Amino acid sequence: MRVLVACEESGMVRDAFAARGHDAWSNDLKPARNGGKHLQRDCLDAIDLCWDIIIFHPECTALSLSGNRHFGRGMPRHRERQDALLWTRGVWELIKWKARVGACMENPASVLWDAITEKPQWIQPNMFGHPEQKKTGLALDRLPPLKPTKDVLLEMQLLPRSVTERVHRMAPGPNRKRDRSETYRGIADAMAEQWGAILA
Repeated sequence: MRVLVACEESGMVRDAFAARGHDAWSNDLKPARNGGKHLQRDCLDAIDLCWDIIIFHPECTALSLSGNRHFGRGMPRHRERQDALLWTRGVWELIKWKARVGACMENPASVLWDAITEKPQWIQPNMFGHPEQKKTGLALDRLPPLKPTKDVLLEMQLLPRSVTERVHRMAPGPNRKRDRSETYRGIADAMAEQWGAILA
């Protein structure tokens, strides 16, 4: 299948699909971190091409609940949140219309989930082989919910408090925002394995 991973510069999800024989492309305004098939342009231009599956990773800075102290109602940057929400909803509706087989939109706990029709599937990295927590929502259009592949909490008999929050506790630095947004390999592999098996 032809797969677009919109707003991804890491190539993690793209490479997972490509490794399984799909014609997968990432897209971002920035160049791809590790090369590969990448459309360095506005995501609206990339989406306008012909795709079977589109996976959308919209910018979450203004939308995330963790940013309420800056972007919440009455806060100085609230207008940025409203603009981001309007843009993201519009792009998501376009993606659902353009994707031939199905579409996914990924975001953390954010104001986005109360503003769209789809109720998110909530996943954690520890459900896909990573002993870490990062609550992530997936809006799905014609794609089945992801099935956990390796629940390390069960396998290692860990309590949730034993699992790290590496992303939340990541030290400040020039690549912090980039690294916090990268999809975990176990989740990328599950997407490619499960959604890539859908007949086009």
